Amino acid sequence: METTSIHILGLTLSAWVYGPVLFAGWLVVLYGLKGFCFYRLRRWGEKTAVRWDNILIKSLDLPLSLVILGVGVGLLFKFLPISEEISRQTDLAVRIVIIVALFFFLDRFLVGGLRQFAGRVRAVDLSGGIVQGLIRLTVLTFGFLILMDSLGISITPLVASLGIGSLAVALGLQETLVNLFAGLYIIADQPIRVGDYIELESQEKGYVTEIGSNNQIISSRIRNYYLPDKELAALVQVGVHYASDLEKVERITIEVAREIQKRVQGAVPSFEPFIRYHTFGESSVNFTVILRVREFTDQYLVIHEFIKALHGRYQKEGIVIPFPIRTLEISDKAAKTLSAQSPRAV
Repeated sequence: METTSIHILGLTLSAWVYGPVLFAGWLVVLYGLKGFCFYRLRRWGEKTAVRWDNILIKSLDLPLSLVILGVGVGLLFKFLPISEEISRQTDLAVRIVIIVALFFFLDRFLVGGLRQFAGRVRAVDLSGGIVQGLIRLTVLTFGFLILMDSLGISITPLVASLGIGSLAVALGLQETLVNLFAGLYIIADQPIRVGDYIELESQEKGYVTEIGSNNQIISSRIRNYYLPDKELAALVQVGVHYASDLEKVERITIEVAREIQKRVQGAVPSFEPFIRYHTFGESSVNFTVILRVREFTDQYLVIHEFIKALHGRYQKEGIVIPFPIRTLEISDKAAKTLSAQSPRAV
């Protein structure tokens, strides 16, 4: 092992003396320069509307400190009179520190970018934990493989083993994975959301309180009464006597409907109701009254109040809602035959 030294102002300094001094100077200068630059960048970032610069600065903070420290240690050991084996191990350690710093940066930057959308994108709010876990698992896996390669360990058998192991796990957890990806699809595409009022194929209805991972949801036909808008039409079927004045019926019905739209909670006050005649029934002329409510469950109260108000107004106006009537036409011959067959009065 060869001892190195330098001569300054007539003094002979060993590498074991000036090496640590240079290392300390390296740390002071680089950390000081880093702190100054980051301070200026943070001040500049606070003045901009874009937040990605802040995420980048925060992500670089720790990794850059590790790189400065690692490179400084590597330079220090270049000055010291050490064996080739120790020097080789030092270079390897510096490479490992740089790789770890790189993956620290990737993890912080990607997760910080994901959190940037929190509170603004509902899909990220609902699936942020899952996506964050997948990002970190991916970064950790690649970081581990690169570290193994840097240490001289062949990663080919490891990659092959991971592939076979992943296949075995996927087959064993097939149902679980199907449910997991079904949940991710629901979160991303949002056919249903927490708080929506839906109807299932089995005719069950209700509010969504929690979204889990279930492949049966995406393979079922679901009616979401909150998409694309929570407001919806409330239809009421009505029939009036054939002798009715249909112009009067339309005017009276719309007056009642308009009053209900403005008075009853859950109705849309600004909506202008209307009717459409559509059928000559067996005993009545039938039509549909179109109202509008704020959401699906509001229609029950609105229709309830409308039917009561319309029934009372029709009675007051002399408009008849007929009972079902069936008219039979009997010929004279048939009438005589029925009369002859009927029992005589005693």
